[in-house]
Amino acid sequence: MTTFLTKLTMDFFIAFGIVLGGSMLGGMAAVFILQPPAVYMLKIAENIKIWAMVAAVGGTIDPLRVIEFNFTEGYLSPAIKQILYFIVAFIGAQMAYHLIQWICEGSGSS
Repeated sequence: MTTFLTKLTMDFFIAFGIVLGGSMLGGMAAVFILQPPAVYMLKIAENIKIWAMVAAVGGTIDPLRVIEFNFTEGYLSPAIKQILYFIVAFIGAQMAYHLIQWICEGSGSS
């Protein structure tokens, strides 16, 4: 049970960190090229969410194969665990996206 909770926590923070870090660094790059950073940060945060989820759960198609194989073989517990990993990674990416939106609100670009 602790390895399951550990992986859930790691997936959440990995997805959160990818969106937050990628957006913040993209905002810095926008400053260097004399563009409005808030606009770029929002675009990057929106576009990177799906990739943050994929990276958090394993980075390949294998997690989906695990769900398919276990579900078709009747082993629901591993399939449900894998689905929960996706859900938690989605929540982490979405929370980071909303944090970026909140940060960019004050800049007048929203």
